[in-house]
Amino acid sequence: MAIKQELLDILVCPQCKGDLELDTDENTLKCHKCKLIYEIYNDIPCMLIEKAKPF
Repeated sequence: MAIKQELLDILVCPQCKGDLELDTDENTLKCHKCKLIYEIYNDIPCMLIEKAKPF
C-alpha cells in the first residue's frame, strides 16, 4: 500500500474527528470511536460518511 505517513498523520474520521487506524490486511481505515470502516481504493481513502461501513 502506498498511502504516505504524512497523509495518515492528518486524516481524521469525518464524523467524529477522531484518530484513524490503518488496517493493511483489509486495506481500510478504522475509527474505533464511531466503529466505522473507510475503504481504500487504488491507494485513495474514501472518506465519505455515507460510504463507511460499521464494524
